[in-house]
Formats: sequence, structure tokens, C-alpha cells
Amino acid sequence: MIAGPDRTPLPRHFFDRPVLEVAPDLLGRVLVRASPDGPIELRLTEVEAYAGELDPGSHAYRGRTARNDVMFGPPGHAYVYFTYGMWHCLNVVCGPEGTASGVLLRAGEVVEGADLARKRRLSARNDKELAKGPARLATALDVDRALNGADFCAGPGAPLSLLTGTPTHPDQVKSGPRTGVGGEGSAHPWRFWAANDPTVSPYRAHTPRRRRT
Repeated sequence: MIAGPDRTPLPRHFFDRPVLEVAPDLLGRVLVRASPDGPIELRLTEVEAYAGELDPGSHAYRGRTARNDVMFGPPGHAYVYFTYGMWHCLNVVCGPEGTASGVLLRAGEVVEGADLARKRRLSARNDKELAKGPARLATALDVDRALNGADFCAGPGAPLSLLTGTPTHPDQVKSGPRTGVGGEGSAHPWRFWAANDPTVSPYRAHTPRRRRT
């Protein structure tokens, strides 16, 4: 008999490590979104690391603000931000308190609750697209700013949690530049994904915004 994914919750100390250790180690883990409508479970296939005040691509690069305050707190909490006036993105804070590093959860495969995810992602052409990209992932899981600061390690009944799952073998972990990051942080190979997985989002280089004349 083949054993199923390990459903043991990831402990706090899993996240209390350098962001470049945590990020690739999240691949294959199971993200659980509990809600009154029912649970959705997602096997993570793509993530990006952001190294706080040391990283020009990070929201915390210029220091602590009301928006990024959660990033400076203890590890294992959710940092949810709103972007482009329409989308939410879900991150997990990691590293020692005060370092402001975090991992953007970019994509995954819905392994439970697909019916519920389909209702939220009506434009998805198939189930592989339900959470193929960070905004799609957050939409499928009904994640918004109300979950900013949620504790992934709070235990049973928490709205968000991460289970051990089946970690992706290191030989199958690929890395490259982060999607849409420009400037000094554009070359960092801090995007990690599971090789040949159809739920991984396509890479897009940063495109500078043109000012209106």
C-alpha cells in the first residue's frame, strides 16, 4: 500500500529559518483553507522568496510600515497584500522575528475542495488553472486582507494551515528569477517550482510602467 501525504501540521520552527531554506522546502506541502463553506486543500508547486530589508524586491525593503507590519512579526503567520487594485496575494512569514522575510505562495494543485474552488474561479479553463498564479491561488482559497496576520500554526479550526504533505524531491526543485521583479532584485534566482508540474505559472519578466504624458 502506498502511503498518502503526511497530514502532520508544520511546526513553528519550520518557518523560523532563513527564507532561502524555507521557500524550496514548501514545495509539496499542503496548504489548507478552512471556512464555513468547507475546506480546500492545495499541494504547493511554486513559491518565491523575499528577504526583507536586504532585498530590493521585498515590500519590507524600506522598513516597517502599516502595510507590511506582519512581516516583522513572528514566523508562521500570513502576510496578505492587495495589488493592482483588484488582487490579493498570500505569503507566509519566516525567519527570526524582526527579519521581515517571507515566501509568496505562487501556485499549486487543488487536491480537495475543487468544486468550491471552481465556483470562485469561473474563468479557469480546467482544474490545473484553479491556482496557477498567486492571485488565482488567493481567489480560489477566498483569501483577502481579513486573513492578514492569521497564524498557520494555530492548530485545528484555524482558517489557514500548512501540512507536511509529500515534500518535492530536491532533484525536482527548479529555481530562477522571480516573476515581475525589476531593479536590483531582478536577477535573484529566488523563484522555486516543481519541475514539469502543469500547475506552475509561466515566468514573466518585469515590464516597467510607462508614465502617461
